[in-house]
Amino acid sequence: MNLVQPIRDPLMIKKIKDYFLADNERNYMLFVMGINTGLRISDILQLQVKDVTGMHINLREQKTRKRKKIRITPQLRREIKWYVEDKQSDDYLFKSRKGDNQPIGRSMAYKILRKAADKFKLQEIGTHTLRKTFGYHFYLQTKNTAMLQELFNHSSEKITLIYIGINQDTLDKAMSDFKI
Repeated sequence: MNLVQPIRDPLMIKKIKDYFLADNERNYMLFVMGINTGLRISDILQLQVKDVTGMHINLREQKTRKRKKIRITPQLRREIKWYVEDKQSDDYLFKSRKGDNQPIGRSMAYKILRKAADKFKLQEIGTHTLRKTFGYHFYLQTKNTAMLQELFNHSSEKITLIYIGINQDTLDKAMSDFKI
């Protein structure tokens, strides 16, 4: 398994959003949903329109089987509203072109993200990048490691900081500033 990183640069996030919006609405929404909820890709891909029309996303996580309730931010709500306006309640948000009302698979989500990564020459990008990007920016805005640990269902704050790349940033800065 390759190590993936969050997208740290807000300008790069904007460029990727613009790229996806111009290229494909589904792929744009996949990216936006991932960086605004912190959900695992396996949970995002199972979302249906009915799951995102209230104030919260309610689901049972695929990996942990735990119930999860995530408040939809006002910004994400605006994005969801225009995206689902012509969709049925039981439609998957991220429909595959194959089959009738089937979600895209994890490998397709990976290919979508890799296409953008290649365009913008980003390294260490994968499906976990969306979740890590959310976590990284959530931490920078709140500095609340305990809350992020809870959101991610991690067993310790240390694991959370390693996961979102904060420890690596701190180590990199310390080494850059080091002098003998």
